[in-house]
Order: sequence, then C-alpha cells, then structure tokens
Amino acid sequence: MAEKIYPASKPPPQTTAPPPSFPPTKPLTRPVYRPNPRRNRRSCCCSICLILTVTITVLIFLLAVAAAISYVIYRPHRPTFSVTSLHVTSFNMTSSNKLNTKFNLTLTARNPNKRIVYVMDHADVTLSSKKLHLGDGTFTPFTMGKKNTTTLRTVVTSSGDEVVDDDDVLKGEIKSRKSVEVKIEVETKIRAKIGGVKTKKVPVRVSCDGVKASATGASVSGAKCKVDLRIKIWKWTI
Repeated sequence: MAEKIYPASKPPPQTTAPPPSFPPTKPLTRPVYRPNPRRNRRSCCCSICLILTVTITVLIFLLAVAAAISYVIYRPHRPTFSVTSLHVTSFNMTSSNKLNTKFNLTLTARNPNKRIVYVMDHADVTLSSKKLHLGDGTFTPFTMGKKNTTTLRTVVTSSGDEVVDDDDVLKGEIKSRKSVEVKIEVETKIRAKIGGVKTKKVPVRVSCDGVKASATGASVSGAKCKVDLRIKIWKWTI
C-alpha cells in the first residue's frame, strides 16, 4: 500500500521589531520651580512702599479735613497792635556826637477772637530812624483773653554809646529839632490756647511805621502796625 505524503504545515509568520526611533524620545518630566529671591525682595519692597504711600495720603487728607473744620469753627485771626502814644522825654545829642534819648511808649494789643486766647512772652522793643538806633525797651509777659484789649507801656532809652557820623543827615535834623521818621519793632513769641489745647510758641515781629518824633514831641496819628509770623523752615525764616 502506497504511503501518502502530507504537505508540511506552514510555519507561523515571523514578526520583526520596529526599528528604534532616532533620536530616542525622553520621558516627559515637569520643570522644577525655583523661586527667585531678588524678585521676591522687589515685590515685598513695592508692597511696603504702596502701603506707606496710601497711609501718608490718608493722614494728610484727614489732617486737611481737621484743619478745615477747625478753621470753620474757630475762625482764627492774628492779634493786632496799634501805637497809642509816644512821649519824648529826651531826644538830643551830646557834644561828642553821642545820642541821648528817652521815650515813654504805649501800645494797644487786641485779640479779635471769640474762642482763642493768646499768651505773649517777654518782648524786646526797639526804636530806630533809618539806620540809626534810638533805644531799647521791654514788655513783660501777658495774656490776651478772648475779645480782649491790653495796654502795654514801656520806657525806651539809648545806652549813650550810639555815635552819629558828622555826615549823617539825621544829625542836623536832630540838632535842629526837626521831626524824624521813627520805626517801632517788637520781637516776641506767642502761644495760642484753644479750649484745653495749647500750641507751640511762634516767633512774632510787630512793626509800626508812620511815627514822627523830635526833641519837642512826637506824633502817632499816621502810625500803622503789622504782625508777621517768624516761621523758620530749615535755614530760612518766612
């Protein structure tokens, strides 16, 4: 009996691995965050500056509002001064061209405020004519009450050391008993009291012009006084 020959079974298909990709892919990784210390410092400084600016702005606004309310309520006015009289006791020159003067000066101080009290310190009084010094005096400290009028009196005298030059025009006017222009200046410090609040002392200068004096008398009918606050900012006085 003939032997049957069966065909051999087909071998299983062979799979080949895909070639490697080029360049090889890397696994995805998250970037590591590293804080920048300089940037943090800058942001912190900016925040602090912003807070300070806002705070200062708010404080200035509140102070302005408080000042405006106080002004509306109290209506502050400076004290006023006027020359009441100037009596000449002595106004002549010695043989050695030295000035010999003595004046009795009376000023009137008024406080026009209804709710403010002024307290004036010791005051220095000076009389002069052009550049010629005529004498010095003082006012004692006093208080100007609300809507108050105070009379101030002092004696102004020269020390006898003031020598008048021969070519000075005032020398001939004084010797001839002519009237000369006299300027009165008062240097002092004033503090204000508003209720229970006291302000700091503020330097004040009172200047009075329009006074005429001679050896025979004086005239104050044309006298006018102004009050200047001597506020010092750094090296300047305004």
